[in-house]
Amino acid sequence: MNIMALEQTAGAPSSIFSILMIVVMLAFFYFFLYRPQKKQEKATNKMREGLEVGDEITTIGGIIGEIVSIKGETVTIETSKDRTKIRILKDAVRVVDVKANEESND
Repeated sequence: MNIMALEQTAGAPSSIFSILMIVVMLAFFYFFLYRPQKKQEKATNKMREGLEVGDEITTIGGIIGEIVSIKGETVTIETSKDRTKIRILKDAVRVVDVKANEESND
């Protein structure tokens, strides 16, 4: 019976260590994976909500154009000097290259 009592007390610190390691791993995933991703999503959504007519954008497909109209969740862009117009979703905008108000200052 003495041996069983020793085995039970020896198992307690290892179970506490296991729980502590799980907590550390969860904290790692939160601070290094989940939190930065949510921060990036907020910044992307803010950029897409701030789109204006006249902004020069690049789509996720690599198309570069200037916004000529915005209606709800769609954006119409002009892609060339031939005034080719393409209607895309706001979610397809990857980056704003030149803001409309920056362009007028040049």
